[in-house]
Amino acid sequence: MKVESRRLAETAKIYLRVALAAAYLSSVASRFGWRGAGRGWGNFQNFLDYTAKLNPFLPASLIPVVGWMATIAEVAFAVLLLIGFRIKTTAFLSGILLLLFAVGMTLGFGFKEPLDYSVYTASAGSFLLAAWHKNAFSVDAMIGNAAEINGQ
Repeated sequence: MKVESRRLAETAKIYLRVALAAAYLSSVASRFGWRGAGRGWGNFQNFLDYTAKLNPFLPASLIPVVGWMATIAEVAFAVLLLIGFRIKTTAFLSGILLLLFAVGMTLGFGFKEPLDYSVYTASAGSFLLAAWHKNAFSVDAMIGNAAEINGQ
């Protein structure tokens, strides 16, 4: 691969990691009302109401559990993607989570909603990052370099 192509690939992978992390953190900020009144969900209860619409097959008692699990996963994925730790696994799990969101949105609201919010696109990007995860600017690379230095 040419130097320019390698540089573009490295930059694109960093950009994808940051973009996915920013989307996750923005969503979490919205559900806690940190983006201001009238922006996004505005509060966690509104987010849970939306979660119930995406999962009508679940008992109401499980909706808070699903909502909190999604929130914790989104924060964890955002942090891990930003620092570049376990990129392959994190990106793959991110792709699954986003695919589940997209399918739920499609079943609950039709195809327009997940397409308007690019959820399928973000899921595909996550799977691409999982397949093409090696990145020089990451904790994974630092750990790998340290392992090579120590002969592991």
